[in-house]
Amino acid sequence: MEAIVWKLSSFEELSNRELYEILKLRSEVFVVEQNCVYLDTDSLDYVSYHFCGYKNDQLQAYVRLLPPGISYDNASIGRVLSRKSARRTGIGIELMKRAILLCLKQFSVNEIDISAQVYLIKFYTDLGFETLGENYLEDDIPHIKMRYVQ
Repeated sequence: MEAIVWKLSSFEELSNRELYEILKLRSEVFVVEQNCVYLDTDSLDYVSYHFCGYKNDQLQAYVRLLPPGISYDNASIGRVLSRKSARRTGIGIELMKRAILLCLKQFSVNEIDISAQVYLIKFYTDLGFETLGENYLEDDIPHIKMRYVQ
């Protein structure tokens, strides 16, 4: 079994192929699987760091790390996903553990905010996030703001 190869890139460091694979997988998960029509390419990719997990040169898992002041006052992690065939293998947990550490280090912060789909609250609380406020709809999907404090 091939190990996961992890890679962190700024937008400018992504190759055309890497960017295409990221956008393709995001569309597969967030638009097709979740049957949610929305504009995924929201211009925040330009100021984000992109953290990818590859197996056999195929993108398996992805998040983007956003600096403070972009989505929230705090740094944030968004567009968290894993390829359907990679789910239930632990890759999502590994992805987020690494993303949290990278986000804290990359932006020299102690707090990270996320907008989590409500059905994933336990996943994120198990990683150390706490819920903030009430549920809200984002693209007609129930979400809740969560925060990680180091």
